[in-house]
Amino acid sequence: MTDDEMIECPEQALQMDRLRSIMHRLRAPGGCPWDAEQTHESLLSNLVEETYETVDTIKRGDWNHLKEELGDLLLQVVFHSELAEEAGRYNFDDVARGVSDKLVRRHPHVYAESNVENTEGVLNQWDAIKRQEKGNEQKPYLDDIGKGLPSMLRAAKLQKKASKVGFDWPDDQGVMSKISEELAEVDVELQALSEAGVVERNNLAEEIGDLLFSVVNLARRHSLDPEILLESTNVKFEKRFAAMDLALQNSGNSLEGASLDEMELEWQAAKTSTN
Repeated sequence: MTDDEMIECPEQALQMDRLRSIMHRLRAPGGCPWDAEQTHESLLSNLVEETYETVDTIKRGDWNHLKEELGDLLLQVVFHSELAEEAGRYNFDDVARGVSDKLVRRHPHVYAESNVENTEGVLNQWDAIKRQEKGNEQKPYLDDIGKGLPSMLRAAKLQKKASKVGFDWPDDQGVMSKISEELAEVDVELQALSEAGVVERNNLAEEIGDLLFSVVNLARRHSLDPEILLESTNVKFEKRFAAMDLALQNSGNSLEGASLDEMELEWQAAKTSTN
C-alpha cells in the first residue's frame, strides 16, 4: 500500500502505520519544504514545547484536549525516528522494540520470577537493573542523572537519587534550617555587593543557586514537582498582574503612571479576587 493509499484509506491500516506513512511522505521529495528542512537539533524547541503543553493540559484536567496534545507529542517521536531512519541508524520499530524489551527486563516481578510486592521494591529493583544494563556500577552514583532536563527538575532528580542511599535530611526541619542558612548567606552577599565588585556578584549568584536548590529539596520531599509549582505561581502572578492593570485603567490610571504604593494597593485587591 502506498503512502497516499494509506492516507485515503485509514480504515485499512493501523493508525500508527498511517502516521508513519504521512511523516515519510512529508519528508520525501515533493512533500513539505518545512518538514524536509528539519533536523534533530531544529526540532528540540518543538519537543520541549509539546511536552510542557501536555503537562499543562493534564494539570488543568482537560482530558478531551489531552488527546490532541498526546498526538502532538507522539508526532515528535515519529519525526525523530524518521530522521534516524533516513540516516540509516534505526527506525520507529527499533525504538518501540527497545522500550518494550526494556519494560519486560525491568519488570521481572511481572514477566519473570521476582518477589517484590510494593512500589518501593519495584523502584529499587528498576534502579538496580538499570545500573546493571548500563554497565555503570563502577561509575559515580549520580552519573548522567537527569542530563538535559530543566535545572529545577534535574535538581529534584539528583536529590531523589541521593536520598535512596540515605543522603537526605531526616525531617523537614533540617531542610528548613538549610533554607534559612542559604537565605542568610544570600543576605551576606547582598551586603558585600553594596561595596561593588565582580567577585561579590559571582558569589551572590552561587548563593542564590544554593538557595533555589534547597527550596527544590523541600518540594521534592513532599513529592511536589518544583517545575510545576513554579509554573502554577507564574500563572497566578500573571492573573493578579492583569487584574491590577485593569483596576488601574478603570480608575483612570496606568501601570506606567501609577506609583508603587498605588500598584501595591491594587495588587492586594487582586489577591483577594483571583486564585
